[in-house]
Amino acid sequence: MTEPSTARASGAIERETCLDLLGAAVLARVVISVKSLPVALPARISLVDRDHILLASSDPAIARAANRSDVLSIQIDGIDVDGSTWSVMASGIAAAAPGDEPVSDLLRKSLDQGASLVTIPLSVVVGQHG
Repeated sequence: MTEPSTARASGAIERETCLDLLGAAVLARVVISVKSLPVALPARISLVDRDHILLASSDPAIARAANRSDVLSIQIDGIDVDGSTWSVMASGIAAAAPGDEPVSDLLRKSLDQGASLVTIPLSVVVGQHG
């Protein structure tokens, strides 16, 4: 895993390091509300221009949330080389991705299998050492 390079005394991870970690991730949990209950669903992700995330998921709840412009959160976790844990969460108002959005090979494979493509601007990005 990638080791965040931040001061661990506070526990917080700087935004730029969080973006680096998001850029290296290919799988995340998408946190949404389904029937007023929190749900975490897996999705493939790709960081684009360090300002939004594209995610591909075949779960219809995620596509419906994007069509409603719901706030979605993406969460990734990891373990540093020294064994300490970290978590990064990014949130923003979701939307169906435009057809001209550049897509990684990994996401394209998911789309070929019927997944929906959703974009989330990185309105809030926070990280924490565990």
